[in-house]
Amino acid sequence: MHDENEVKLLSEILPHVAAQLRGSLGNMRAAVDHLVPEQEGGAGEKELAIFQQSYYRMMRLTTNLASAPMLLETELFATRNVEWVAWLDELCRQAQPLAEEAGVTLTFSCQMRAHVALAHPAHMERLVWNLLSNAMKFTPRGGSVTVTLRSSGKQLLLSVSDTGCGISEELQETVFDRYLHTRRMDPLPHGLGLGLPLCRRIAEGHGGRLVLQSAEGKGTTVTVALPDKRGSEDTLRDIPYHYAGGFQSVLMELSDALPYKAFRSRHID
Repeated sequence: MHDENEVKLLSEILPHVAAQLRGSLGNMRAAVDHLVPEQEGGAGEKELAIFQQSYYRMMRLTTNLASAPMLLETELFATRNVEWVAWLDELCRQAQPLAEEAGVTLTFSCQMRAHVALAHPAHMERLVWNLLSNAMKFTPRGGSVTVTLRSSGKQLLLSVSDTGCGISEELQETVFDRYLHTRRMDPLPHGLGLGLPLCRRIAEGHGGRLVLQSAEGKGTTVTVALPDKRGSEDTLRDIPYHYAGGFQSVLMELSDALPYKAFRSRHID
């Protein structure tokens, strides 16, 4: 149950802040594109990459702020049949070059050649990017992140595991409402703690659940358990517009976990 202050924060204040930020960010990006030509290896490339890094991190924050009202919803999402193996494999392939920039090995593991089940693709893609961002962010160079997909009984299980620093028992107590605990927020540029709550809401919106297992110094595994069922016909008709400023959405979604070098022109183009 959400109290009155939390409802106002999630439904009014955070989306309003997002709208204000979005307009300014668009103007900033347009101005920089005119002032600084993107030339690989040219003068100012490092400074431009640092600007790009900050820009995409702000865009990611803005997108999460705008999605905050979702945390107040309880109804199930409209869904359609999705071929999960190819879809998830493609997402991991898009993320792999950026994981390499962060010094992290990203692997997709699935014993199934193909598997069709219901999903809301846009929301599930958002969940995967959030889980990958968290895993890469807290995994040091030389570590690994593994995405696993399997079917067990009547459940489809999607897991993201990392060999990172893990989460202490104390912090696990507030991991799904950290945005309400200012003293426990991650340091900059790691956001407001909206990512995991949004992931849990997306899992619940599919009729599933999200489980987090973590031990300090031993890494973290987040498992999303969803109903493993196929629909007779699609119920999803309209996919919400996902705004990434007209640029690389993968860079935006993983920006918190990446070094500035990942934002050089060869990844932006």
